[in-house]
Order: sequence, then C-alpha cells, then structure tokens
Amino acid sequence: MSLHANAEEVISITSEIVQELQSLEGPMLPILNEIQDHFGFVPQDSLPVIADKLNLSKAEVHGVVSFYHDYRSEPAGDHVVKICRAEACQSMGVNALSEKLLSLLGIGWGETSENGKVTVEATYCLGLCACAPAAMVDGKLVARLDDAKIEALAKEVSQ
Repeated sequence: MSLHANAEEVISITSEIVQELQSLEGPMLPILNEIQDHFGFVPQDSLPVIADKLNLSKAEVHGVVSFYHDYRSEPAGDHVVKICRAEACQSMGVNALSEKLLSLLGIGWGETSENGKVTVEATYCLGLCACAPAAMVDGKLVARLDDAKIEALAKEVSQ
C-alpha cells in the first residue's frame, strides 16, 4: 500500500474486501487480515465500513482490532522484530538482550524507528522454549539469541 492512500481509497478498498468476504462464517477476522495484508495496517477509515457492512457498531469492530496484538493501527517498519517475552525466554536472559536491541535501535517496545526501517514488538511464546531466548524477524524464527546475534540483528534491520 502507498502510505499516502487517502480516506476515499481506504473506504473503496475496504468495501471491496468486505463485499468479497462477508458471506464467510465469522467474517470479521478474515476481513481484518485482508485489510492489514493490503495496507500493512488497519486504517481507522476502514472501521466504519466494516461495522456498517457487518451490521455491527464501530465499537465492536474497534474492540476486535484492539484485542488482537497482530493488528496495527499504523504502518510497521520495513522489518518487524518480535521478541518472545514468555517465561522460558525470560529465564534465559531475553530481558537484557531486548534492552540491548532497543538501545541499539534507539526505540522502545511497539515503536518504529524514525527512518521507518524497523518495528520491535513483544510476543508471548513463539514455541521455541527449548531454544530460548527466541525472536521472529520478518516471519523468520531466530533461536538461541545472544549478544552477538542481537548486535547482528540490529545491524541487519537498520540497513
């Protein structure tokens, strides 16, 4: 998506997506997934369209979007780093590694770097407990994080 899509474009594309998927049983999540796939996030201008077409309130649609952590209300960076913060990763030192990564990138949890290159998010279990600490970088799992891997990761996603 162009980050410059205007409200009319968002409404038009959202209407097309909803029209295509509204006949599914439980269509809200497939619709939101398709909108996020298209735009890279769920624009606020999409919410009233979804609500109207599915006969829901805007609050109900907003509630779903805000409940699920994977839906974004703003575009993510070119790279998305998800750091596991669950107990196994914590016990293996992920907190210190996370702070190092955030410091190297100059951002906080859930933030995107000023240049738009990277977004860092917390996640709670990637299923790699035996290989903790773990992360996911652009959908690719990274296990057994250590200082060297964190430094390399920061360098990779900053370029």
